[in-house]
Amino acid sequence: MKISYYPGCTLKTKAKNLDIAAVASLEALGVEVEEIERWNCCGAVHSLTADDLIHQVAPVRNLIRAKEMGADKLVTLCSMCYNTLARANEMMKNDPVKRDTINRFMDEEIDYNGDIEVVHYLSFLKEEIGWEKLKSQVKVPLTDLKIGSYYGCTLQRPTEVGIEPLGHFELMNDMFTSLGAEVVEFSAAAKCCGSYQVLSSLPGENNAAAVVINTAAKEGVEALATSCPLCEYNLGKQQQQMQDKGKIEQNVPTYYFTQLLAVALGLDSQLCHFELNDKKSLALLEDKNYLVAA
Repeated sequence: MKISYYPGCTLKTKAKNLDIAAVASLEALGVEVEEIERWNCCGAVHSLTADDLIHQVAPVRNLIRAKEMGADKLVTLCSMCYNTLARANEMMKNDPVKRDTINRFMDEEIDYNGDIEVVHYLSFLKEEIGWEKLKSQVKVPLTDLKIGSYYGCTLQRPTEVGIEPLGHFELMNDMFTSLGAEVVEFSAAAKCCGSYQVLSSLPGENNAAAVVINTAAKEGVEALATSCPLCEYNLGKQQQQMQDKGKIEQNVPTYYFTQLLAVALGLDSQLCHFELNDKKSLALLEDKNYLVAA
């Protein structure tokens, strides 16, 4: 099986621990990953202005790259990239006026009419691999790990592109169950982590992330998993700062779900680049003796 894949900018730099573990895991499951050629930044966030069509050029150009390669599906991983690409794709499929304007603007590109299906990595795992096959490939079961699936804002919103309905977390939960972990549902799984406000609003710094961490800890979550580099930054890399300021009561190690997938498949832990996570995140996995390549 071969798939077309869009990584996005951050996954090649500060979030390579999300990307490399993801690609290695798919290859271990028998999937050939073909990164689309000449991809560009997707724009990071979908424009909230209805007439801001220039903002849609970046994601649409990536969809054109996939079409040029003959793909009918484009798999992506970052929550924001998925949201931005999927919403741009919906616009190109369903709004003929905007579609015509963008196609005419990009006169050196082939026309795009919403031909590609944008698929999140989790959906691909369920639909093309299946939980039973995944379970059969587990080499290092994540036994006794009480994991909380954190979706944040962009995996379920808006409903027309959400990977599953708001309030449902079956995709990531079922994946972790297949890996042998104990899934703990918690009430802040779809709350905002603070997004970019952590960079621009010092008076509100970390407050939203602290709510998520404190709620998870109070409700029995031992570790959090996410699919978003910004969420991982706010929830994971900022935890020591939150503790120093007294905003959170205890550390809750935070991972990309693909890192834990790679660990369970018995892949070399170096592929997961845990040095980019909070140090306490690596310590938890070492304490549970998970980091043993099969």
